[in-house]
Amino acid sequence: MDPIVVSALVLVRDRRLLMVTARGRDVLYLPGGKQETGETGEDALVRETREEVGLELDPTSLRELGSVRTQAHGEPEGREVHMRLWTAAPTDPRAEPTPSGEIGALHWATSGDAHRCPPAGVETLRLAVELDLVD
Repeated sequence: MDPIVVSALVLVRDRRLLMVTARGRDVLYLPGGKQETGETGEDALVRETREEVGLELDPTSLRELGSVRTQAHGEPEGREVHMRLWTAAPTDPRAEPTPSGEIGALHWATSGDAHRCPPAGVETLRLAVELDLVD
């Protein structure tokens, strides 16, 4: 099975990681998503961040933080998600994320929220703690 390749935003404020829930669901995940045909990982990150949380990212600020490879949530056993993690700054430093599109709510998560995350979110929170970004 081909992996699901995604780019995700790691936006940290006050030692909390921005995560979202889809409308009508409780599972926390990072803003981001799959690359469309012809897109780079960076392109997908910028587009998905705009669509999901209404932030316009400054492309010159994108920095790859790492990656997570794990079982894909809701997929058959053995299908993995390969998630590239990026940090980036909004073009407007005063801009605040707001839920849009399929996003029901925003959450500022810590490692204590890992039980609400799919495997890739758990691994991302683990990495963020290891890098001393979140509590």
